[in-house]
Amino acid sequence: MKNKLLMTMLIIVISISLAGVIVYVVTKQLSADASSEEPEPTIEEIVSSSVEIPEVTTSIANNNFARISMTMQTDSTKAAEELEQRDFMVKDIIIDELSEMTRADLEGRAGKEAFEETVKERVDALMQEGEIVQIYTTSIVVQ
Repeated sequence: MKNKLLMTMLIIVISISLAGVIVYVVTKQLSADASSEEPEPTIEEIVSSSVEIPEVTTSIANNNFARISMTMQTDSTKAAEELEQRDFMVKDIIIDELSEMTRADLEGRAGKEAFEETVKERVDALMQEGEIVQIYTTSIVVQ
């Protein structure tokens, strides 16, 4: 009788200890995963890795014209330096994409976002150092 009681108590203590160890390990692992995520960049880091694309004016389909300015955020200052050197290539991509679009294509948020995504993909294909993180349209006029 005493042996059965002792054995049952021993199993319960071991089970509780094992459960405690499992909870501790899982909690430690989850907190390590959360702390390993990259922190959001500060505004100073964003500005230092961004390149302003001056105003580009070009004709678009249906005898209209578009005037657009953009700022492109890269993932590093090295990528920003490369992008500044490729300024003429970026302008060519913007003009090329705009020339195929109509006024209706550029209207609204969806049109602007689709245009930005297309430009981002094409500029990323040019980049050898880093990549484009985000494109900000700072000015757009379509007439």
